[in-house]
Amino acid sequence: MKIILCLMGFWFSFTSNGAQSVIEPDMVVIPAGAFKMGGVNGTEQPKHKVSLRSFKLSKYETTVKEFRQFVEATDYKTSNKCWIWQEVTNDHNWGINMHEGNWKTHKYAPSDNHPVMCVTWEDAKAYAKWLSKKTNKAHRLPSEAEWEYAARAGSNTDYYFGNDSSKLCEYGNILDLSGSKAIKRDYKVIKDGVACDDGAEYTNAVGRYKPNAYGIYDMIGNVGEYTLDCEHPNYNGAPTDGSAWIDDCNKGAPIPMIIRRGGAYGANAKAVRTSNRAHAGKTNPSSLGEGFRLVEDIISN
Repeated sequence: MKIILCLMGFWFSFTSNGAQSVIEPDMVVIPAGAFKMGGVNGTEQPKHKVSLRSFKLSKYETTVKEFRQFVEATDYKTSNKCWIWQEVTNDHNWGINMHEGNWKTHKYAPSDNHPVMCVTWEDAKAYAKWLSKKTNKAHRLPSEAEWEYAARAGSNTDYYFGNDSSKLCEYGNILDLSGSKAIKRDYKVIKDGVACDDGAEYTNAVGRYKPNAYGIYDMIGNVGEYTLDCEHPNYNGAPTDGSAWIDDCNKGAPIPMIIRRGGAYGANAKAVRTSNRAHAGKTNPSSLGEGFRLVEDIISN
C-alpha cells in the first residue's frame, strides 16, 4: 500500500515500508521462443538459432527523468564531457570530438521524456543496479540476443515492419531530411539520410513513433542501446541460449568495446536494420545517439 503525504508544499510518495518510491520503467513481457539471429553482413554471420526464456523489456528507452532520480538519490558522478559532432578540417578528420557537456545539458536532454544520452555503459549498469535494489526486481541491460529477439517481434525482415526503408520515418527517429540539414547547419558535417522527414532534428521524446508487434517503441533509431555483450567480429562461437557473450572479447581491438543496437538519430537505413551491430566504448559518453533500456528478469516462485 502507498501512502501519499503532503509536507512543506511538496508531494512525496512512500511505499508501505517507509522507503521513498521511484519511477519504474514500463515493462513489456517478451514471450519465450526461438529465432534465427543474424543478417547479411559479415559481422552478422553466421545466422544461428537462439532459444530464449521469457523476460521483460522496457517499453521505452531510459529517459532523462528516470536517470535523474538515480543521480539525485545517490549523488552519482558522470563525466562532464561527451562525444559530439565536429566539423571535418585539415587538423580534425573524424567528424566527432569530445566536448564539455553531460546527460543533463539541455542540447542533449531537451525534456524529461527524451532518452538520456552522454551516459556510459558503466553508468547504465550502475543505474540498473540501483533500480534493482530500490524495487527488489532484477533489472539489467539486455543481452544482444534478447535485444534482437525483442526488436524482431516475430519478423525476419530488414526492419520489424518489413523491408521498405521509405517507411522508416513512421517507425523510428533516424537520419532523415531534418537530421541531415541540422547536422550540416550546426556542425558542418555532411551526412546523407533517408528521403523522408519526421521533423526531429536530433533525438525525440520516447514513444513518438509506431511500436513493433510487441508494443515496444524506438527499437529503431533515437539512441543506440547498450547491451551486456562485449564485441566480437562475428557470431562464430556465440551463445545459443539468449545469454550475454562476455568471454573471448575484443579480439584484435585496441580498446575494450561493447555491442550496442538499434542505430540512432544519426544513422542511415542500413545502420538501423534489426540485425545491424555497432559498438561503443565502456567508458565513452556520447551525444551522437547512445543510450539504453533495461530488462527485468522474470523470477519463478
